[in-house]
Amino acid sequence: MKIVMGSDHAGYRLKRFLFDYLSERDHKVADVGADSEEPSDYPEFCAAVARAVVRGEFERGIVLGGSGQGEAMAANKVHGARAALCNDIVTARLAREHNDANILALGARLVTEPLALEIVEIFLATQFEGGRHIPRLQQIEAIERQES
Repeated sequence: MKIVMGSDHAGYRLKRFLFDYLSERDHKVADVGADSEEPSDYPEFCAAVARAVVRGEFERGIVLGGSGQGEAMAANKVHGARAALCNDIVTARLAREHNDANILALGARLVTEPLALEIVEIFLATQFEGGRHIPRLQQIEAIERQES
C-alpha cells in the first residue's frame, strides 16, 4: 500500500517509528514533514498529506501530533479528505468500515507504540462496508460542494 505521513514536532518520534515499521513491511511510505522535534506547526503537513491522498497519489494518509485533534481538523479542510482521530482499535475499525476514512490521525502523547501499531494495522487492513454507509458519504460530499 502507498501511505503518506505527516506530523508536527510532537508526533515526529511516533511518525518515524511507524514509518520504519511500515517500510519494513513493504509498504511504499512517504514523509512530508516535520523533519525533527524542533517546534513546528501541523496544518501545512496535514494539508499536504490530505491533498496527496485526495489526488490519488497515495491510498492512505497518517497524520500525527500531540493529541491528533488539530491534525484531523486540518486534514479535513481538504475536500475529499476523511480524516479520523483514532486512539483505539475500535474507532480505527469503524472509521474504515462505516466512514471509508482515508486518513488516520493519531495522538502521539496518548497512544503507546504497541497500541499505535495495532491501530495502524487495523486501519490499513479494514475494508469499507459500503451499503447503508454510502448515502452518508454522499451527503458529506454534498456539504463539501456547498462550501466550495
